[in-house]
Amino acid sequence: MWGGRFGEGPGVIMREINASIPFDKRLWQEDIAGSKAHADMLAVNGIITASDNAAIQSGLDSIYAEYAANGVPEDLTLEDIHMVTETRLRALVGEPAARLHTARSRNDQVATDFRLWVRNATHEIDAGLRAFQSALVTRAEEHADSIMPGFTHLQVAQPVTLGHHLMAYYEMTKRDRSRFADCRSRLNQSPLGAAALAGTSFPIDRTATALALGFDGPMANSLDSVSDRDFALEFLTAAAQTALHLSRLAEEMIIWASQPYGFISLPDAWSTGSSIMPQKRNPDAAELVRGHAGRIIGCMNSLMITMKGLPLAYSKDMQDDKPPVFEAYDLLALSIAAMTGMVANVTFNTPRMREVAGSGFSTATDLADWLVRECGMPFREAHHVTGSVVKSCEARGISLSDITVDDLSAINPALAGCNLPDLSIEGSVNSRTSAGGTAPMRVKEAIRTAKKELEA
Repeated sequence: MWGGRFGEGPGVIMREINASIPFDKRLWQEDIAGSKAHADMLAVNGIITASDNAAIQSGLDSIYAEYAANGVPEDLTLEDIHMVTETRLRALVGEPAARLHTARSRNDQVATDFRLWVRNATHEIDAGLRAFQSALVTRAEEHADSIMPGFTHLQVAQPVTLGHHLMAYYEMTKRDRSRFADCRSRLNQSPLGAAALAGTSFPIDRTATALALGFDGPMANSLDSVSDRDFALEFLTAAAQTALHLSRLAEEMIIWASQPYGFISLPDAWSTGSSIMPQKRNPDAAELVRGHAGRIIGCMNSLMITMKGLPLAYSKDMQDDKPPVFEAYDLLALSIAAMTGMVANVTFNTPRMREVAGSGFSTATDLADWLVRECGMPFREAHHVTGSVVKSCEARGISLSDITVDDLSAINPALAGCNLPDLSIEGSVNSRTSAGGTAPMRVKEAIRTAKKELEA
């Protein structure tokens, strides 16, 4: 493609390091769509003839069918998806194919293809996350009243409902979806027509090609159009945050499936065995989701480091922008599907969860709140008194629900004659009626809201 300037072709190693077709062939649909829009625009503006455009359109349609049926051929001598397609087009339609590249460069071509691909990827990820949210809501509704321990520092802290716990991940995922939506909104401007870096002297219509490809309009600066990959980085950032949320739930499932906890049982479809220990049921799917999060974060870091010191405009380093995005997308889509399946099919051992929820004096805060509300104590004093009560119960081997008024008055005489609060875990959960709280009535409200959001 640059034989006029060079007397010899590239060496074998140069050809191999320079070629991107092994991975950018993934852009074939976007590349054909961009070329068809570009050719139509050239014809409308009198830059190529209508007959040339008709030949180009027919040839590109034939190539689309070939790629769909047989895949994209890898020819390292042609370097990338753009030249593979253009070369095939010339074989099919002859001279008109040589006019297709008028008023564009591979720089704006690949930037356009890549934006189109990332835009489609955000739609696919969003659909997967919506299905994940639906699974969370379904299981949360089943367990809006089921009591489980709430943890801080992985220590039993206060009783909550399982429905409330699952809806926490619904809210996280809602923010994840909004990040992908923001990414999609910001990337939806077209680089096509920026050419190599400075624009073109041909009378092109960048708005026409932008709208034909579903963009909101053309990018405002030709240098920026071809040289930035912030849209890909934003996609990776959103992917990394989503992977972190999935990894946290995966970690909890791993812990909950262990024998000391016994909170859940994953079905055979989401478990594996051991080659030596016949009794084992390993939560490998959850462990792999947890592991994938690290790889997705690595993809984000990879592209950030690639881009951090590049001067304007295009540099060949940017050829390495696509592999981390493709890898992150594949890993994230698989992780979302796996977590959706696990949430939908996991068996919750709610009696065991309820048992653990009552351990560790988990209703101590309820006693402190009662001392403030009913006895007029400042909270810090109530905290101190409650701590003394817990210490006494621990020494005597009893629970908070076993204490009497005499026990309280022995610690603080001012409490003699008080009516004791309900210190059961049911009473604790039902009392948490503040907005966003764990009381079943609040959980059911949140579920109703979520259902409306998912139907919208």
